[in-house]
Amino acid sequence: MDALPLDVLAIYAGIAVWLVLAALDFRKQSYTATILFGVVLTVILNVRYLIEGSAEGIAFFVGLYDLFDNLGLGAGETASALATCAGNNCSVSGFTQHQSWGVAFYERFANGPAFRSNLLYAHLTFNTIVFVLMHYQIAKPGTGANPALHRMLGKLSFGCITLGTVCAVWLASEHGSVGPYGGSLSTYGFYFMSFCVYSCAVMGVATVRGGDTAAHRIWMIRFAGAMYGAFWLFRLMLIVTGPIFREYESVSILLSVWLSAPLGIIIADLLRKRYERYIRDRRTDQMGSALAGA
Repeated sequence: MDALPLDVLAIYAGIAVWLVLAALDFRKQSYTATILFGVVLTVILNVRYLIEGSAEGIAFFVGLYDLFDNLGLGAGETASALATCAGNNCSVSGFTQHQSWGVAFYERFANGPAFRSNLLYAHLTFNTIVFVLMHYQIAKPGTGANPALHRMLGKLSFGCITLGTVCAVWLASEHGSVGPYGGSLSTYGFYFMSFCVYSCAVMGVATVRGGDTAAHRIWMIRFAGAMYGAFWLFRLMLIVTGPIFREYESVSILLSVWLSAPLGIIIADLLRKRYERYIRDRRTDQMGSALAGA
């Protein structure tokens, strides 16, 4: 194995810093630093595909997991879920064994039709726009100083997530014949992921159209959780599950596909409720102090 590329090491360092920020912000109940850092990191990872092309972007993505997937393997050792690729072009790391889903991912786009890559670019572009805007929308609600801007950005976001979801479902519809992905389980898993994300967005629109701004905010926080789950929790889970299940082809990728979005929704809901309790307790303390001072 050669030394890992600096850009791979930079992503490792970035994720480590991000997790530290998240732990610190969780204690303070103020997530500004975590959110801003995460948004920048997400944009960097997604824009890379658009700059370098799908094959090169996927090779970098696969390279992020090689270190973990090869942990504990001696020279000449392999595992059932690991595979090699021609010229080792499917990864930027110096490892020669990669998760079989990663090899399939690379080969399907490196040797596939341009339309498939264009679907991936469109999916990444629309979802990245939504990922950035959703933070601003939650921070600046429609009940604030500029409701017209909130409504305009909301319509833009909903249009983008609709197009991004269509692209995701279209790509997933081709997975049935891809064994390393898990075949039809992968197809239906990505359908389920898309449903989790899009249904939260639809509920957000439906509640605000019904005049229930409180429910609208709750559903949009759940939507943000689904987006974080589908992007970040999906990827972080692979770091853990890849080495654990490397004797079982497609298990680690299927776990991420089926669990990441609903877990993101659950975590977002728990954080929302914790924050609401924190605000209520602080207001109660302030009222008690004011009464004591009177």
